[in-house]
Amino acid sequence: MKTVLKNCNILTATNVFIGDILLEEGIIKEVGTDISCAGCEVVNVNGKYVLPGGVDQHVHFSFEYNGSKVRGFETSNAAAIGGTTTVIEFINQIKGKGLVESIEEYIKDQVEGVAMVDYSFHSVMTDPREEVIEEIPSLADKGYPTMKMFMAYKGMFFHSDDDAILKALLKGKKSGVTIMVHAENADMIDVLQKKLILEGKTGPYSHVLSRPPIVEAEATKRAIYLADLAEAPIYIVHVSCRDALEEIVNSYSKGSYVYGETCSHYLTLDESNLDKPDFEGAKYVCSPALRSKEHRDAMWEGIQKGWLNVVSSDHCGFDWKKQKHMGIDSFTNIPNGAPGLENRLAILWTYGVEQNKITKQKLVELFSTNPAKINGISHRKGDIAPGYDADLVVFDPSWEGIISNENSLQGVDYNPYEGMKQIGRVEKVFLRGNLIVDDAKYIGSQGDGELIKGKPYGMCYDEINIDEKLQNENAFA
Repeated sequence: MKTVLKNCNILTATNVFIGDILLEEGIIKEVGTDISCAGCEVVNVNGKYVLPGGVDQHVHFSFEYNGSKVRGFETSNAAAIGGTTTVIEFINQIKGKGLVESIEEYIKDQVEGVAMVDYSFHSVMTDPREEVIEEIPSLADKGYPTMKMFMAYKGMFFHSDDDAILKALLKGKKSGVTIMVHAENADMIDVLQKKLILEGKTGPYSHVLSRPPIVEAEATKRAIYLADLAEAPIYIVHVSCRDALEEIVNSYSKGSYVYGETCSHYLTLDESNLDKPDFEGAKYVCSPALRSKEHRDAMWEGIQKGWLNVVSSDHCGFDWKKQKHMGIDSFTNIPNGAPGLENRLAILWTYGVEQNKITKQKLVELFSTNPAKINGISHRKGDIAPGYDADLVVFDPSWEGIISNENSLQGVDYNPYEGMKQIGRVEKVFLRGNLIVDDAKYIGSQGDGELIKGKPYGMCYDEINIDEKLQNENAFA
């Protein structure tokens, strides 16, 4: 079936213009003016913005804490209602199994026939034996060209020491796999947590006290040094504080290949939320911790100036009443993470575009185009041009309302943005040409999503002459 969207205010990372968009067999066939199409379904957008479907490169549908699991892909329609048409999930390597095997087993058991938007995956190495390090190039071969490692969470099975990260950077560089890190100093956190508990400070706000900015800044700098030694790119996920941002900016200016993202909550929320009474503060326990206004302003500056190139949701769907209350006696037992999958576009528009902190084009860059490039899926996602997947969002900038969990599709019992003003909303969403959101309501079906395999040497490799570096290494081998 052919569909033509008429009278669109087309918004991309580089342009805003009036035009029409022709969709055919799941892809964008033509972008132009006064497109005529015999027998086409015509959708009159009436001048609303049309932007490429969002790519959320940081979501958690599989994370477990003490045997309790987040909401899975059965809630991925929350992405659609928020204008995100592709999510990229982190899959922990299963002990005794390979990196690729762990991903593909999860797809078969938890995703196929369930996902309501398109999906891709980051591997998370949890067992850095030599044979697992040697498997890293197979991630690129199989379409999973990114891998995350945790510098935080001392004693947990997914924590990685510096030697494992360095080995991964060296091996990843040779195959175009981008290594990502959660940068927090695990030993600093461990000492602070134990100290606070001994002092009887066990409530949610102690999470903030146990993870001050220096914890994040130190690990960020150390990760950059490891990448410098390997002459490889490194990606710092969920940057939250000025101190870590300064490490990225200073190192990049000296020639390091370091890049980073921040998240919606670090742009809008602050540490005072964790001090709410009646254990309400547990709703806001995430890592890194929420910061003060100074750091929040620094995150806006970071994305304005391109020092941080993506805004993700870091969506993690734990309930408050049951799951977050696992830590009622100690903040160290509160499951980390907060929902936010369906609010990312609304946050960026309301608190970014409407407050003149970012341009509309910058929003598209952060929301869709750059995450597609970083994760090797920009041959299909992240732009409005012929040949791209027909993932399109019709956005009404005139709508005003209040964010509420009452009508949320995230499947949990709270929203960290509850009661905040929202300007603009998603009216329609097309996923590969199929209408899955209409009149701001999800109308798609489970199983609509499909696997999008990524290509190696994503955006983080753009500034590296990898062939020259590999030749130099071989010369001394």
